[in-house]
Amino acid sequence: MGLFDTIRAVFGTSAEADATRDADPEDLFGMSTAYVTMEADLGFRSIDAAALCFSGVDSTDFEATVDDVEAILRAGEEETGTAFEVREDGHGWEWVVLRDDDPEDLVTSVHFAADEFVERGYGSRLLAAVFGFERESDGDRAYWIYSFRRGAYYPFAPERGKERNQQLEFKLESVLDGELTLEDDESYWYPMWPDRSGGHPWE
Repeated sequence: MGLFDTIRAVFGTSAEADATRDADPEDLFGMSTAYVTMEADLGFRSIDAAALCFSGVDSTDFEATVDDVEAILRAGEEETGTAFEVREDGHGWEWVVLRDDDPEDLVTSVHFAADEFVERGYGSRLLAAVFGFERESDGDRAYWIYSFRRGAYYPFAPERGKERNQQLEFKLESVLDGELTLEDDESYWYPMWPDRSGGHPWE
């Protein structure tokens, strides 16, 4: 099974078959307090960026939906200063990438974008929301990934050479358990590797 097939299995058909419930963007607000815990208890600060990953559909209605998402975020950008872009990565995934030095604005903007997809009938196309963190003391990175198909978060701590810092991932799980709805089946803790070395999952 190739990389893209594995991704599709985890976030797509297999996850859909094993879905715990429909996509609910309200779950994303749990990250609002998780940002505080990540910094206070673990020394990880927001990288001032987050992203929404979705699978596109070749239809004019879906294209119109993406246009509406951009319009909503553009209106929000004027109020909060949250910059955004819509891009496609090397795996064929599409992303709404958001940048803001206020974590609350990032959570709100990801929610707005996800909610518009759901309201337009494309909740099933939502794959994941990704929130990034970095520890100033050693430069380690960590991500919380929310799977819309599973209705739960899981940690992802990448290292160089496409290795995972599993010790850190389990530490994150332990500290945030009860604050976030966590995925208890580790087979769904899928690593979202970036296209380029040193990049973020959406790059």
